[in-house]
Amino acid sequence: MWFAAALITILAWGTADLFYKKGNDPNDRHSAMKTTIMVGLIMGLHVLFYYVIYAGIRYDWHNLLLYLPVSAMYILSMAIGYFGLRYIEVSISSPISNSSGAVTAILGFLIMGNSVNGLQLAAIFMILIGILLLSVFEKEQDDAQLKAEGVTIDKKYRVGAIAILFPILYMVIDGMGTFLDSYYLEYRKLMPEDQANMSYELTFLIVALVLWAYLEWVKKEHVFVFSEKDKGLAAIFETLGQFFYVGAVSTKKAIIVAPLISAYAIVSVILGRIFLKEKLKAKHYFVIAAIMIGIMILGFYDA
Repeated sequence: MWFAAALITILAWGTADLFYKKGNDPNDRHSAMKTTIMVGLIMGLHVLFYYVIYAGIRYDWHNLLLYLPVSAMYILSMAIGYFGLRYIEVSISSPISNSSGAVTAILGFLIMGNSVNGLQLAAIFMILIGILLLSVFEKEQDDAQLKAEGVTIDKKYRVGAIAILFPILYMVIDGMGTFLDSYYLEYRKLMPEDQANMSYELTFLIVALVLWAYLEWVKKEHVFVFSEKDKGLAAIFETLGQFFYVGAVSTKKAIIVAPLISAYAIVSVILGRIFLKEKLKAKHYFVIAAIMIGIMILGFYDA
């Protein structure tokens, strides 16, 4: 069962990346905000129907404030990721964003005194160098497009070389969130995992409701949740993956599950190439493969 849960997680999160990309409308400046709203609403429904009604878990509202620093990191990183997907291929964005384990490992080593062996250190450098190379490739491609005469640059993918900063910011902030999560749940043991997950999803719901009210009352921008098909599907696949991820890593096979699930970015690359017609060169695939190897090494030791 653990293997089936892991595969569902990989497919769900990889598919979520695809629908995040499709749902980001370059002509709608509030598109990323609407995506955040949809994810928050779906997570709120997950808390209600699964944790409260089905599992019958009582929630301690004190944990909402206690866990807020962790929730804030996760939600901020995801919001930045939603915005950045308007301007950069998901085939490049997803492997970079999923490299947040390198940030977590560095913070754990510097602050909590976690040990880092030679292979882990090599994986971290592999990821960081890979990100640097992808940044260089992005700049080269952007310069070539600007020089090409009669070529219209698809604004869905480009705001110049700065586009690469969005997945890098996601990586750093999400890595900090994962570090804080580890500090809260493993080092300090401040609350059970179900209370932490409920706190995160409820905070996401509150953020979604605040943003919805802001768009409706301040910006006079109506949000029709049932017409946001791609954003809604992205939110559903995101929450579905999270649900099966918990089931997969709670088994004794966690040492296999962690690196397996960390490779979901490969699904994003494949789906982006098939459905979004994203064209990458051989050097892109080579660097992306190196980043994925680094991610799987860190995932193995994190397990």
